[in-house]
Amino acid sequence: MIRGVRGATTVNENNKEEIIEATESLLRQIIKENSIDPDLTASVIISVTEDITAVFPAQALRLIDGWKYVPVMCTREIPVEGSLQKCIRVMMHVNTEIPQKEIRHIYLGEAVKLRPDLNMADQSK
Repeated sequence: MIRGVRGATTVNENNKEEIIEATESLLRQIIKENSIDPDLTASVIISVTEDITAVFPAQALRLIDGWKYVPVMCTREIPVEGSLQKCIRVMMHVNTEIPQKEIRHIYLGEAVKLRPDLNMADQSK
């Protein structure tokens, strides 16, 4: 069964180091909390708000061992008035037997405001 695993984080500045660091941290936590195997991952989509332009955050996935061949793509979020700024969102499409309601979606930084009903970042297994 393919499931979508979501997550998001924010950065304070539009700079390469902060964007890569925040994205890598988010990806590592999503992977860990959901026991995601790169060989069972169909694809990863990473979106950014229009104020993030310093680097493709997808580069962060390549820093994680075993993820070299997983297809990843960056895209831009719709610039909705009043939406959260400097935000990086992740959607991983993974093959798993975990029921939908047990998927652990991770929201970090200011992104915890996006889906407080789904945020599992502070809960332990």
